[in-house]
Amino acid sequence: MSSGAEKIVENILSHSYTKADDIIKDAEEKANEIINEAKIEAQKTENEILEAAKKESDIKFQQIISGAKLNAKRNILRAREEIMEDTFQKAEKELKKIASAESEEYLDSLLRLIKEASLEIGGGSLEILMKDDDIPKIEKSLKTIETEVSEETGTKTTLKIGETINTIGGAIVKTTDGNVEVNNTIEARMERFRGVLRLEVAKVLFK
Repeated sequence: MSSGAEKIVENILSHSYTKADDIIKDAEEKANEIINEAKIEAQKTENEILEAAKKESDIKFQQIISGAKLNAKRNILRAREEIMEDTFQKAEKELKKIASAESEEYLDSLLRLIKEASLEIGGGSLEILMKDDDIPKIEKSLKTIETEVSEETGTKTTLKIGETINTIGGAIVKTTDGNVEVNNTIEARMERFRGVLRLEVAKVLFK
């Protein structure tokens, strides 16, 4: 091969090598770009997954804590309610014991309850309902109560013993025509004042 031909071949080969290098270099650059973009996208996806998982974990954690707090609160309230109810039952038993005894304390309370009910009605012709054991205790005091209620209401008042009732103590006072009635039995008063009593008992029990 002549020297001229060799040079032509060399030029062709040199140009081909250069072009091949350029093609390879360009392909490598594009490959690197694709790989880098893929890495960025993969990292982004990973971060999104981790963030979503963290949020879900936080929500689950809060749900568990909230549930535990709610259950604890329910248990405390249930325990308090049981203690409160037990306290009222004991108080009722104690009042039953006092009402069954021949004590001046209970007699004074009984007379006061009758008078309060009579005043609330406004006097007049009244009837007293109470347990059988209490009737002898108050018979001697009826005239005194009649006089006091008459003076305080300005209405002539008469009191008579009506039918007996099943009660711990106290009395029901009503007009003889039955139109107006005030229940001042111990049970009725405890029920009426239960809200106030609960607050007072709670202060003592849970201070």
